[in-house]
Amino acid sequence: MNRSRLRRLLPIFVVVVGTAATSTAGSAGAADASAWVSDAHSAMRLVAGSARKAPGEPLRAGVEVKLAPGWKTYWRYPGDAGIAPRFDFTRSSNVKAVTVQWPAPRRFTDAGGATIGYTDGVIWPITIEPTVAGEPVRLRLKLDYAICDNLCVPVDGAVELTLDGAASSYDPVLAEAERRVPRKAALGEGSPAIRAVRRDAGGPRPRVTVDVAAPADQPVDLFVEGPTPDWALPLPDPAPAPPGLRRFSFEIDGLPPGARIEGAPLRFTLVAPGHATEVTTRLD
Repeated sequence: MNRSRLRRLLPIFVVVVGTAATSTAGSAGAADASAWVSDAHSAMRLVAGSARKAPGEPLRAGVEVKLAPGWKTYWRYPGDAGIAPRFDFTRSSNVKAVTVQWPAPRRFTDAGGATIGYTDGVIWPITIEPTVAGEPVRLRLKLDYAICDNLCVPVDGAVELTLDGAASSYDPVLAEAERRVPRKAALGEGSPAIRAVRRDAGGPRPRVTVDVAAPADQPVDLFVEGPTPDWALPLPDPAPAPPGLRRFSFEIDGLPPGARIEGAPLRFTLVAPGHATEVTTRLD
């Protein structure tokens, strides 16, 4: 079965076998956090960040999800199975645009394949551009996400919070979440660094090989995404490499019908302890 077809079927199967846990709307918090909205295995809320010092800069906040022990939730590209979170801010007031940032995730491997996400909990930092600068923002979020242990459960909840730029007690945790967001980089930039990306035509199926400059004893992982969400590229696997390099490789599979990998912008996320970078490049 084509990989892209498999990726479409797996989330549907997960939703059917899980038990939906729909949360009710949470009331707005006093100044710097909304109320928690909880189900049996997770909880969600909004937290505010203090306003930046420079006038006109976007407001800062975070979407926090905490998870029961043993449960996980997913990154923007979930991998072989799972469902990416969906953030809906359309009911917000005095909001022109919201940008969600994604902290570096980790890989999970089991009998069902490899997935990408978070355990324990995660804060997605967000920036908010008000429609009218200087006026309070009423942030209203409807979040749909999935949590998984031995089975997967779809969850949805609604929370809201007023942002007025006041000092927030959540600045330290929000700053840590922002620090975990991969930094955009060019090929060869950073340490560790993605040094080269190439297409290999040899072997039974064409593959993409990625060379990473990193010490042999440093834990590193690599994720790849296509230019649109309907690409379902395999997770890169470690491969033998020359001294001083770490190598990852994946088959060219999971492309949407009619798509070609030549010239397509591929986004690579390289994750190491305390360091993550994001490189977008095109294959010849």
